Amino acid sequence: MTPPPAPSPSRPVTRVPGERPNARGEATRQRILGEAERLFAERGIEAVPLRDIGMAAGQRNHAAVQYHFGDRMQLIQEIVEFRGGASDERRATMVADLMFTGTPPGVTDIIGAFVRPLAMHLQEDNHYLGFLSRFITEEGGYEALGDRGTHAGASVVTLRALLTRIVPEVPEKVLDERWWVTLTSAVHTLARYQSAQRKREHLPAQVDVLIDDLVAYLSAGIVAPVVEGDPRLG
Repeated sequence: MTPPPAPSPSRPVTRVPGERPNARGEATRQRILGEAERLFAERGIEAVPLRDIGMAAGQRNHAAVQYHFGDRMQLIQEIVEFRGGASDERRATMVADLMFTGTPPGVTDIIGAFVRPLAMHLQEDNHYLGFLSRFITEEGGYEALGDRGTHAGASVVTLRALLTRIVPEVPEKVLDERWWVTLTSAVHTLARYQSAQRKREHLPAQVDVLIDDLVAYLSAGIVAPVVEGDPRLG
């Protein structure tokens, strides 16, 4: 299917919802997703015109991105669904192992089950960590992604519920904020490691060692003493 001519600003052209793309159309969508992820990671989510993404993906029609994805947010959500789906699948397996091994999980098990599946994106041709880091910085968190967000998957919700059970000494409102800090810090840190690798910059240790230490560090933050006088203690 050949995209229609460039639309006027008042009438954007989008692919009909539910329309099944052919093989050529699906290949084009994948190229657009890949270039969008890379450009968003390099330049920022709002700084990249959709036209630039289409051009990077080899599309001459300036409306190609809108044709295949509708708008910027839909494109963002498709990236999260495409990349995040792979790490969510691995995380779900890890959560199932935690739930059914018979041994109660510890904080490091829970934090590791969030962090380690993200680390699978530390690959040369994968820009998901940088993209996600940019997104949560610009948006102040994952909430704008709705149910497709990294924070909202069933396995992540289960991990958060497990934390409440194993660290009852931490007030729920404090634990909520520490959990958000954990989610965002993991993304930013892994994105920094990947950026350093791409630039051939020196890392202080092997990546697998750094990931182990990141899990230990974030786990310690979850159970850190609550600040005296914190109004959330009430």
